[in-house]
Amino acid sequence: MKNAVLAAGCFALLMGIGVPLGAFAGDAKKGKPLFEDNCSACHNSDSTEVKVGPGLKGLFKRAKLASGKAVSEANVLDTINKGGDTMPPFADALKPAEKDDIIAFLKTL
Repeated sequence: MKNAVLAAGCFALLMGIGVPLGAFAGDAKKGKPLFEDNCSACHNSDSTEVKVGPGLKGLFKRAKLASGKAVSEANVLDTINKGGDTMPPFADALKPAEKDDIIAFLKTL
């Protein structure tokens, strides 16, 4: 009984602060063509070599992003949304599900 009450409380808390259920539940297969269409002009997916922006091979195995922030789904999403240095923001250019798909694809690199 205590576990059920605790689980219900956690659920209510997460919903109250706006954490969507299934956050970052993207599809890597859908993310690959989205990456190619939106990101590959500036980022390599098959190497760490800099094109315009850093190469993203092994991104989720790294400790830090180019910005110095820790590599996490939330920080990668923040970078996609806000851009940085020479990267334009994609907050309005991509739907939330598309961003999740790109993040899922990046996790496979």
